[in-house]
Amino acid sequence: MKRSRKIKVGVFGAGRGITMARVMAQHPDAELAAVCDYSKTGTAKCKRAVQEVGGKAVFYSNYEKFMQHDMDAVVLANFATEHAPCAVQALNSGRHVVSEVVACQTMAEAVQLVEAVEKSKKVYTFAENYCYFRGTLEMRKLYRRGDIGECLHAEGEYVHDCESIWPRITGGMPNHWRNWVPATFYCTHAVGPVLTITGLRPTRVTAYESLNINKRRCGGRSADGSVILCQMSNGATMKVLPWCNYKRHPEAIWYAVYGSNGMMETDRWNELTNRVHIFRENNGKWERNMSYMPTFPMVTDLSRKIGGHGGSDFYTMHVFLQKILGRADKLFAIDVYQALDMTLPGLLGFRSIMSGNQAVDIPNLRNKKVRDAYRDDHWCCDPKLVGPGQPRASMAAGPVKIPADIYKKQRKLSPR
Repeated sequence: MKRSRKIKVGVFGAGRGITMARVMAQHPDAELAAVCDYSKTGTAKCKRAVQEVGGKAVFYSNYEKFMQHDMDAVVLANFATEHAPCAVQALNSGRHVVSEVVACQTMAEAVQLVEAVEKSKKVYTFAENYCYFRGTLEMRKLYRRGDIGECLHAEGEYVHDCESIWPRITGGMPNHWRNWVPATFYCTHAVGPVLTITGLRPTRVTAYESLNINKRRCGGRSADGSVILCQMSNGATMKVLPWCNYKRHPEAIWYAVYGSNGMMETDRWNELTNRVHIFRENNGKWERNMSYMPTFPMVTDLSRKIGGHGGSDFYTMHVFLQKILGRADKLFAIDVYQALDMTLPGLLGFRSIMSGNQAVDIPNLRNKKVRDAYRDDHWCCDPKLVGPGQPRASMAAGPVKIPADIYKKQRKLSPR
C-alpha cells in the first residue's frame, strides 16, 4: 500500500512549542516545515532542539510571513489568550489546527472558532495534554466499559506553585497573560480529564476565588486560586481546582470519579497521575485494594522516546496527525466542541464570581440556535480589549496594585 504524503506542519510559539516541534520533526507522518516566535532566545533554543533530532525548519519572527509558508497544518503554542484568533485565521486559510490550551478567551471567540471549524471542514484538535496521561486514559477505558456505573460526582485538581519560575514564564512583562487572567481562566488541566473520562459536558457553573497573596509577590493581579462547581449533562456534579498558585510540592494533578457502583482516582502524591486506584461493588461484595500503573493504549517507538508531561505531549500531536489521516487513533482526538466544553467553565466561572457567585448556564455551542446570544459577547479582562461593560479587575474585590519594582526584578531574573 502506498504511504500517505507527510503532513507539513508549522509551529507558532517556540517556548511551549519546543516539544511539539521535536515531535513533528521525528514523527513518520509529519514534516516540520516552519517555526515562528518573537523571542530570539526562545527561537535559538528551539532551533537547537530541532537540529538535535535531525529536523529541518525555516524559523520566522514575523507571524504573517510564517503564515505564508507552505504548510498543511499549524500547531498553536502561542499565548493562552490568543489561540482562537490564530486558529480562525489558520482554518480560513485552509490549514488544519491543533491548539494549545485554552481554546478561547471570550464567548464571541468561542462562536467564531466553532463556526470556522464547521465552515472550513478542516481538522481542529485540542492539545489538552492532561487528557493523555496514562491514568486519565485508563480511567476513560474503565468508565466507558461500565466498571463503576453512572457518574454521580467527579473532581479534578491542578495546583502548581509557579512563583519560582515566574520570571521565566512571564519575562517580567506586566501585561503578560499570566499576570492578569482571572483565577478560573486556566481551567482545562482540571476540567478536561474529567470530561475525557466520563464523556459528559458541564451545563451550569458557580465559582469562588481565594485571596491574592502568593501571586502578588511576583506580579500576578488575580486570586491565587479558585474553585469551580458544575452541574453536568447527566445531572452529576463536578468540583475542580483550576490552576491554583498554592504552596505544594510536588504539584497536585489529581482526578476522581464517583460512580453508582464504585469509584476510581489517580494517585495524589507519589506517583501523581500514573497510578490508578479503584473501588467497586460486585454482586454485593466489595472489590478494593486495586491499585496499579497502567500503560498507554497507543505506544510507538517514538512515543517511548518523547518526554514532556509524563509522555502525554507526544499524544496531543500524534492524535492530531491520525485525525487528519483518518486512522484508528483519531478516536482519542479532542474536537472543537469538547475543547469549548473544557474551556467555558473557566470563562463563565469568572462571571459567576463577579456576579456574587451566582450560577451561570454553560451553552452547548453544538447547537447553532444558541450561538447568536454570544456572537458579540467580548466580555473579558484582557488589557488590550477592555471597553464599556468590561470587568476593570481580575478579582471581584477590585484592582490589585503591583509596585513597578516587582516587574523590574522579574525582568532581571528572566532569561529572555
